[in-house]
Order: sequence, then structure tokens, then C-alpha cells
Amino acid sequence: MYKQHIKKRIIFGLFLFLILIVSAIYSLCVGDYQLTISQVLSAIFGHEAGTVNLIIWNIRLPRIITAIIAGSSLAVAGAVMQCILRNPLASPFTIGISHGAMFGASLAIILFGFGEMKSGTVFFNNPYMITMFAFFGALIGVVVILSLAKLRGLTPEAMILAGVAMSSLFTAGTMLIQYFANDLQLASMVYWTFGDLGRAGWEEIWILLVVALSSIVYFIYKRWDYNALEAGEETAKSLGVNTERVRLIGMLIASLLTAVNVAFLGIIGFVGLICPHIVRIFIGGDYRFLIPISALFGAVLLLIADTFARTIISPLILPVGILTSFLGAPMFLYLLIRMYR
Repeated sequence: MYKQHIKKRIIFGLFLFLILIVSAIYSLCVGDYQLTISQVLSAIFGHEAGTVNLIIWNIRLPRIITAIIAGSSLAVAGAVMQCILRNPLASPFTIGISHGAMFGASLAIILFGFGEMKSGTVFFNNPYMITMFAFFGALIGVVVILSLAKLRGLTPEAMILAGVAMSSLFTAGTMLIQYFANDLQLASMVYWTFGDLGRAGWEEIWILLVVALSSIVYFIYKRWDYNALEAGEETAKSLGVNTERVRLIGMLIASLLTAVNVAFLGIIGFVGLICPHIVRIFIGGDYRFLIPISALFGAVLLLIADTFARTIISPLILPVGILTSFLGAPMFLYLLIRMYR
């Protein structure tokens, strides 16, 4: 029985991995400039030159790798936050991390004028400075919530409410900044809030990859502690788990993981909320499997969403954050209804 239990989860993980590979190959082929599988493979192995090589290595492959890393990161961060806060509605988007990043980026744009307009398109002349401000903005809310939890002993439910309060505060601050912005600054702020995987180049991808791998490895290492927390506070303590330390470090790393992704790519909402719940439906809540399979499911979801965003009204490319919000909103309402019942 136990072997069947394990086998079922491994097969589901392999199935998701196969879907990820097929989706990546399909995404490399489709777009405004259609390519065949043979052209894609030739370019990857260095046997292709010219336009095909440029499209694969400079445009599509970085975008696909970014989708895989960001989807995995946000899904795992959401799964861990839901365990730590013991709330199914917990996610990077719902506790204010994304809104803090939005506030930081808006502040950088209006203070230093980093936005420009070229050929009718918004262009950031100093994206790294905007990213730095967005990163610190995302961490402000996290530090406030964790400090309150440490000093005042907030319950997990109260930490969610504190996150909602910080989201409201950051949104109000962003609206105040936008009120005093000129047309170009306002356009730059709105453009930044759209989650866009095309912003990351190879340098940004390496940073995202290092943060994602180190964080996910840590979460997998702590999988038994998270399983103990799922059984309840007293049970976890009786098993020797330092629940306060596990919650504090886990929350900090999950927030850091999310903040880096949001800072580089903009706001991609609800991936961290819906992916862990869908995975739980298929394999249950065992964190030995929930963490790696949530990473796979998040990668698949974001990659398919981005491919759809690139092709639905080609040659125009929709920001992937719009599609994930359309997917996430019904799921959020479903969870609210189920909790009420």
C-alpha cells in the first residue's frame, strides 16, 4: 500500500515533467516567426545561424527558462507559506510582497525618472535600479510582518491580516505617487506592474536560478518539519520541531524567493496560490512530494500561460500576469467558499 502511495506520486511528477518538456519545445517553435522542431534542435546544438539562432538564444529560450524558474519559485513559496501560516489563502500575492515591490518600483520611477518613451513603447533606462527599489519594497512588508510576529507573538491568522493591511498601505502609497506623476512616469509605473517574462536576460536568469535552487533545496531539506506543522502545533513540538524558528526562517526565505522574482519580472499573481492547491487535490499534502511537484506544476502553468499570451493576438504579446490573474481569481473565490462551508 505504501509503495503504491509513493508510486502514484512519482508517476504524477514524471507526467508533469513530460508535459513541461513538450510545452517548452512547442513554445520554442511558435510565435510571430514560426520554426520547425528540426530548426529549434539545430539552433540549440549550435548547427544553426542567422535569424533562427537569434530568435532561439536571444528571445525565446531566455523567456522559457525564466517561466520555468519563476513558476517553480512562486509555487513553492506559496506551498510553504500556506503551511507556515496554516492558512489556505496564504501566498506571495495575498500577503503584500507583490504590492511592496510595486510601491518600490513606482518610487524609483518618480524620484529618478528612469522611464523613457521610444517608438511608442515604454523603456527603462536603468532597470537594475528599479529592480533594487522593487526588491527593498517587497522586503519592507515582510520585515514588518515578521517583526510583529516575533515581538507580539502574532498567530498565523493574524499574520495574514497583517499582510492584507500592508498590501492596502502599499497600494495607497503607490496611488499617491501616481497622482503626482507626469504622463510618462505614470505609463512607466503601469507598465512595470504587468508581469512580463521578456524582461529577464541571461544575467538575470542566473540570479533567479541561484536563488530558486538554494531556496527549494532548503525547503526540501525541511520537508519533515513542514509535515509535522501540518499535524498541529503541539504535535510538531512533541516531535522536537522548533516551530517558531521553522516559521521565521521559512517565511523569510519564501519571501526572499518571491521578492527576487517580482523585482525582476513584475507582478505575476496567484501562481503561488493555485498551484499548491491543485497539486494537493492529486497527491495530498505530504511535503516530501508537494514541494517538488508544486515546483513542476508552477513551471508548467506559467510556461503554458506565457506561450498563450505570446500567441493569442500575435504579433502583440500580452503580459503573462494578466492571464494568471484571470486564472487565480476564480480559484481564490472557490477557496473562500470552501472555507466558509
